[in-house]
Amino acid sequence: MSSLDWSACPLVLAPMAGGPATVELAAAVGEGGMFPFLAGAYLTPERLRNDIAALRALTPKPFAVNIFAPSPDSPSMRQDAIAYAGLLAPWAASAGVELGMPRYDEDFFDAKVDVLAEVAPALVSFAFGWPSAEVVARLQAAAVEVWVTINEATEVEWAQELGVDGLVVQGWEAGGHRGGPVDTGATQSALLTLVEEVAGRTSLPVMGAGGVMTGADAARVLRAGASAVAFGTAFLDCPEAGTAPVHRHALTHRTGTTVTRAFTGRSARALTTTWTELFTEAAPAAYPHVHHVTAPLRAHGKATGEAELVHLWAGTGHGRLRKLPAAQLARTLVEELRAEQAGDSTKNR
Repeated sequence: MSSLDWSACPLVLAPMAGGPATVELAAAVGEGGMFPFLAGAYLTPERLRNDIAALRALTPKPFAVNIFAPSPDSPSMRQDAIAYAGLLAPWAASAGVELGMPRYDEDFFDAKVDVLAEVAPALVSFAFGWPSAEVVARLQAAAVEVWVTINEATEVEWAQELGVDGLVVQGWEAGGHRGGPVDTGATQSALLTLVEEVAGRTSLPVMGAGGVMTGADAARVLRAGASAVAFGTAFLDCPEAGTAPVHRHALTHRTGTTVTRAFTGRSARALTTTWTELFTEAAPAAYPHVHHVTAPLRAHGKATGEAELVHLWAGTGHGRLRKLPAAQLARTLVEELRAEQAGDSTKNR
């Protein structure tokens, strides 16, 4: 059971791996009154250790770290990714880019657990796969809370058996990858519905995430049964974020998002582009094989500003983005939530 006082600080900066999450963003959000995550996915263990040290040098406030746990592999995934690469090859050739080779990796999982058990952030959350019971116990023995990500209410009992301290409940509106342990590819529950379902099945604290852009949005998630609420897309245009310029521009100049496996082989919500329209149906469920195939093409798109070649992760609320310094945005969200809760209190008298 969580020992963190979510009533004092229920608003959270979500981990946004692959660039947007920075030490500076986490520090600024923490100083603004929210609870920040560092994104540990795609980093080397050494970089993760250095980022944690850098954050602690900037602020004494508690924070969390998110990493990806290994997801299942099979020989068919590599073959499916090779076939998909064949479909992408003419498109990549026209951009002058050589696609990567499909391969499986565990994103330095064991070494990152070693780092986290040693440096002991307040909380560690896992996405994609789940840690073993031994890893959970090891982190808890180091006074680290362990949370896992779920996308389905039916995953609650599985998480409880693992002995975790809390649940990150990711609604269908969320930008970026679906973080739960099973990627079915099917449409899943919206956030408020999912939070209500999960809260009704467990006494574990729940952190709701997905499409949340304002303090009023957060208040609705808390009323549905969450203890905390995570904001991701809302912070993508802050100056402290590492969001690529092409991504920043697209967030305010495009409409419409879709959930697709076209970029990485795992379902993720992104802004609709030519890539998602042409290749979503053909993309296999083969993470991280597809991720490695498409990485050079996506990197080229970022470097050249070609939005059609970039994974433009975005939640459904991206149209309400506010371009503010991170600490100011955090304070604004906290103030909006308090105003909403004060209004609720007045109504209930």
